[in-house]
Amino acid sequence: MFKVEKFAFSNKEFANQALAIREAVFVEEQGVDAGLEYDHEEESCHYLLFLGEKPIATARWRETGSGIKLERFAVLLHYRNRGIGEIILKAVLKDVISSGKQIYLHSQVNAVSFYERNGFIKEGQMFTEAGIRHFRMIYLPE
Repeated sequence: MFKVEKFAFSNKEFANQALAIREAVFVEEQGVDAGLEYDHEEESCHYLLFLGEKPIATARWRETGSGIKLERFAVLLHYRNRGIGEIILKAVLKDVISSGKQIYLHSQVNAVSFYERNGFIKEGQMFTEAGIRHFRMIYLPE
């Protein structure tokens, strides 16, 4: 069964598992420069989603001058399109929604419809980040 664990980056076992997922998805699969991938780790709140004992997805959030920024949502390739992204997204939203602050993210273009189905709307023009086209999206709670 699925289990979502929230952790601080100081938990090196979980941190290494999350970084391995991000390495596989962003650096190896999508070609993002590793130097751009790893930032704000200590100040972020991190999550791992486990299938049994196997970590298969990760995400994080951090506070910025604009509100709560959701970042680094990654699901291992073999486990995509099975509702796993929604499970981890809902776990993150549950933790941050009560903050009263704006919740936003930068969505890769191919993930926009996923975030729209989960309460986000596009804001502004498309932009490029780490060589990938994105839209800024904000969360509008129901």
